[in-house]
Amino acid sequence: MREFMAVAKALSDENRVRALLAVMQQELCVCQIIELLELAPSTVSKHMAILRQARLVDSRKEGRWIYYRLADDDVPAVALRGMQWVAASLASDPRNRQDKDRLKRILQV
Repeated sequence: MREFMAVAKALSDENRVRALLAVMQQELCVCQIIELLELAPSTVSKHMAILRQARLVDSRKEGRWIYYRLADDDVPAVALRGMQWVAASLASDPRNRQDKDRLKRILQV
């Protein structure tokens, strides 16, 4: 039950879902996620912490930067199904397409 509730909480916010979809494509620096979401660094850090607690994303620190990627080890089945459901449900969503285009521009900088 605890794992399910953590995943449900993580997926209950639009910005967390947008961040999750972004890191499903590739590992991103927190600065890139901040730019994508156009939110304050502290807000993005809180969102990413919730995704990490749900074991949807992993992070690593390199110098003063934190990088996030899709969780790959020891992902609960409920989390895996949740991520698959999110990706399939929002594949053709206009906001998701806008974010993909925006992320391409961010990554070019």
